[in-house]
Amino acid sequence: MAATYSPQRRDFMSVTLIQPDGGGYNNGKVWRRRSCWRKWKQLSRLQRSIILFLCTLLAFCGVVSFSNLGEHWKSPMSQTDGTNEGWDLPGVHPAHPAVLPAPKEAEDLDLKLPQPPPLPQQQKPRRPNKRGPPNPRPLPDKGQKLEDNEQRPDEAENNQPVISWRGAVIEPIQTLAPSPNKAQEPSRAPQDAPEQKEPVPINERQEAVIEAFRHAWAGYKEFAWGHDELKPISKSYSEWFGLGLTLIDALDTMWILGLKDEFQEAREWVATTLTFDKNVDVNLFESTIRILGGLLSTYHLTQDSLFLKKAKDIGTRLLPAFNTPSKVPFSDVNIGKGTAHPPRWTSDSTVAEVTSIQLEFRELFRLTGDEQFKTVVDQVTQHVHNLPGKRDGLVPMFINTNSGQFSHLGVFTLGARADSYYEYLLKQWIQSGKKETSFLEDYMQAIEGVKKNLLRKSEPNRLTFVGELSHGHFSPKMDHLVCFLPGTLALGAHNGITSDHMDIAVALMETCFQMYKQMETGLSPEISHFFLHAAKGSKDIDVKAADRHNLLRPETVESLFYMYRFTGDTKYQDWGWEILQNFNKHARVPSGGYTSINNVQSASSPEPRDKMESFFLGETLKYLFLLFSEDVELLNLDKYVFNTEAHALPIWTT
Repeated sequence: MAATYSPQRRDFMSVTLIQPDGGGYNNGKVWRRRSCWRKWKQLSRLQRSIILFLCTLLAFCGVVSFSNLGEHWKSPMSQTDGTNEGWDLPGVHPAHPAVLPAPKEAEDLDLKLPQPPPLPQQQKPRRPNKRGPPNPRPLPDKGQKLEDNEQRPDEAENNQPVISWRGAVIEPIQTLAPSPNKAQEPSRAPQDAPEQKEPVPINERQEAVIEAFRHAWAGYKEFAWGHDELKPISKSYSEWFGLGLTLIDALDTMWILGLKDEFQEAREWVATTLTFDKNVDVNLFESTIRILGGLLSTYHLTQDSLFLKKAKDIGTRLLPAFNTPSKVPFSDVNIGKGTAHPPRWTSDSTVAEVTSIQLEFRELFRLTGDEQFKTVVDQVTQHVHNLPGKRDGLVPMFINTNSGQFSHLGVFTLGARADSYYEYLLKQWIQSGKKETSFLEDYMQAIEGVKKNLLRKSEPNRLTFVGELSHGHFSPKMDHLVCFLPGTLALGAHNGITSDHMDIAVALMETCFQMYKQMETGLSPEISHFFLHAAKGSKDIDVKAADRHNLLRPETVESLFYMYRFTGDTKYQDWGWEILQNFNKHARVPSGGYTSINNVQSASSPEPRDKMESFFLGETLKYLFLLFSEDVELLNLDKYVFNTEAHALPIWTT
């Protein structure tokens, strides 16, 4: 700035701003740039090199930091939170409304798992759909969420004995007070399912099964959610083990039926609420076939490792049952304490209970690589194989866990306490890929024993039935449980066993249906007695007052499924449809659920028992849905074998 004095005008002073380079104010930026440049030129070459290097390093670090920040902000948008809201998040894209595709493996969950065999590719039906409408619609999505009501503990049955799934008497129900379970972190379900073929439409009869399941599930959800069994009449529940038996038993049924909302809600309960760290005694057999089998089957259908993690947990907790002098397992295990014991009233276990857990434990070994799961059950199998006391391959009903010997010798049946021993001989052979032939040899010998000792024909209609033998005396008594046999015989014939097994299966299937047909309600009693001598025109079947109850059992519709799959004869579908209609007529409870009944001989007063067994959802409705399907690739019987609770396990290929 400079001051200028004007001699002509002495009354004021003029001030002018002058830049050092002679420019005006707008040239100030240029002056500053030149000043910076002169300072830069005054630096030595070394100083300039150091500054340039530092600037370059700072720029590089800035780029890297910006990239990491971007990933941080993007990650919450790309990850699933494990809640599985909606059917698409976990990769459950229904390519088939029955068997849904197998998504990719979920997160590791601390398990080192070998890859299971791939699920079969869906194919178009081999037989035309004779029952569906001209343009059958795909599986409807009409699941309706219900609000959970307050749940009431069971008080009415505290002192009543419970009949197990196979008919053995179990200790009275012990109602468990609701207690907070240890919450577990849910695993994220699998994502990015592979592209699948177009869905194979279901037919009207399958729709009716889906509707029946939804009705039963609605009652369970509203009145018994998370508990073992629904009491639909009193709108309450009963506890057996306190492990949500009905929910776990029904998991793979929901998946097969394509009930996405129900399945996801049940999965969330398994992930966040189900815990086996409980001070409770469970039955080894029932827990294996229902819980372990249900979790393994659901794992194979979904490839969701949550279910395998839970399966390994319960399998490990059941192992103390095998700590006996004979290696024949105790019937009961405390899964929280790790202790086991026989029932209070005996030191015996039933033969069916100790020889019908092998499919599940062997598969758990194959998936986890843990040898102990296979070793404990193989020891039992080999021990029973070598025991004296059999009759033409038939086994007594009881075995002592201390001595390891058969007890109650001389009594032979294919009913309660022995039935699934024979079933698992055949199915272990099939499970092994037909490589372990000792199972087949024992099975073939046993069926010859049945033909020689137990097979008879009734009068007047010559119905083929399987009776019982007690110390050389034949009894024309046949449990409904024996109706597993037609399906098992047909399965054996399908796998190359002599064709006369299929002839017997056809004859026995007719008898099992007549056990329904000849009752006033169209539902079978628990036990039937057949007349060996009767006047023409009378019925072949006599029912004792203590045996006329129906527990919604699955064995007859199970065998109908096998017979239809292997013969294609639609009469088996028609018979199954009649049975479903009669369940709806006499066992359906309007408020939700189905109930077992006391009197199958009274259509006007069937006397509901107020109990829905878990196997009604886990087996009966599942087998009906499969029976009505025209798609033979729906759980292909050359790729899967069912355990005795209708849970599908893969046939080993290596």
